[in-house]
Amino acid sequence: MTKNLKISLALVAVVAAIVAALLAANRTPDASSTASDTGEGTVADASVLVRPDSHRLSTAKDGKVTVVEFLDLECESCRAAFPVVERLREEYEGRVTFVIRYFPLPAHKNAELAARAVEAASEQGKLEAMYTKMYETQESWGDQQVSHEETFRGFARELGLDMKKFEKDWKDPATAKRVEKDRQDGLALGVQGTPTFFINGQRPQIQSEADFKAAIEAELAK
Repeated sequence: MTKNLKISLALVAVVAAIVAALLAANRTPDASSTASDTGEGTVADASVLVRPDSHRLSTAKDGKVTVVEFLDLECESCRAAFPVVERLREEYEGRVTFVIRYFPLPAHKNAELAARAVEAASEQGKLEAMYTKMYETQESWGDQQVSHEETFRGFARELGLDMKKFEKDWKDPATAKRVEKDRQDGLALGVQGTPTFFINGQRPQIQSEADFKAAIEAELAK
């Protein structure tokens, strides 16, 4: 074995280890091995996948195709997927419904707090603005073991929210319950990490934006 080949193999091993570590970090220990298997070819329970109060970022007029994302606002992989989702929302405007569900991972100290902040902002019609703000700034507050409550409070001020109402809704136990309901639905559907996407109830293998588009196109063509 040549020296260059040994170095190449070592680099491959390092990359594989890093990818495995990231995937492990974005999995939740709460996911049971008996959770519903909603892998490729299996259709998720529609009544659990999208609830009447689930947040729709975009809505298709015919309701033919629905993309559901279970996300963690502190997850780096979710942040990486965010611009892809935004491009797809623009490209398929009026043809595809995009739904977001909260799935804060226990390992992320500020994930649940961030989800509640987005939910509180939704009470003032600013869900998308706060959701976007979280991803655009994640690098400054994510993956830290200190509370960023004041950081999120600052976001609410920047968005011009009624702060008295925001504080009340943010700390309301009903808001925490709403976030947890999304997470429990995710667990029931077999979600173990973020982001997890469902397209018309199926969970396709998505490795690239091209894969994502192909899966959507396949559903549109039916």
